[in-house]
Amino acid sequence: MPKGQYTSLAKVYDALNEDFDYKKYADFLSRQIRKYEKTDTSLVLDLACGTGRITFELRELGYDMTGVDFSENMLCEAREKCYEKNITDILWLCQSMQSFELYGTVDACVCTLDSINYLTDKNDLERCFLLVHNYLIPDGVFVFDINTPFKFENIYADNSYILENDGILCAWQNEYNARSKMCKFYLSIFVENEDGAYERSDEVQKERCYSKKQICSMLEKCGFEILDINGDLDGKIAEDTDEKWYFTVRNIK
Repeated sequence: MPKGQYTSLAKVYDALNEDFDYKKYADFLSRQIRKYEKTDTSLVLDLACGTGRITFELRELGYDMTGVDFSENMLCEAREKCYEKNITDILWLCQSMQSFELYGTVDACVCTLDSINYLTDKNDLERCFLLVHNYLIPDGVFVFDINTPFKFENIYADNSYILENDGILCAWQNEYNARSKMCKFYLSIFVENEDGAYERSDEVQKERCYSKKQICSMLEKCGFEILDINGDLDGKIAEDTDEKWYFTVRNIK
């Protein structure tokens, strides 16, 4: 039976995404924060931090980091990296995006790698934005990305993909409902054991497609000023044919 999101996938997530340029993404996030901050940014929340790859990169850039993720399995991978690197100054919290609690305010917040799309209930997304608004300092900067309608309709659609690395294979089948704007991902993960046999596990993930208008309307309702909507990490203006949109907004209190 398929498992929940990011249970089986957690241990192989980094291996399957080893070609992704986390440093470039962290540089973009820092650039956006520095561009729009009104006071020096020190404390940063990485919301839906996963295995912590972005968290670690932002720490290297000098930020004090807190990582929040709902998946114990993903956070275990992040904590293991801390142990291996002898890092003790990152706070990890196992909480959901729509009901997290912090010990105090933060100067900036980031939420990357289409984590927003995993909030498939609009009320949950609004609760998430309201919580970010609550924990951000006045004028604090919030940077996040979403997968675009173009990606859902043309890249995800009902297509299937294979991801692989040494001793790991992930077969990925999509099922997109254009009416509900929901996409299901059926993942079958094969990991090679020491004896050469492969162990299989399955899980199902879901994302919701949001329009730019929906996101902007909800952000404004929750107390944010929209500063930038980019179509890539080099800062180009967002277009309808982009696969991702990168939002930079400011907390208004």
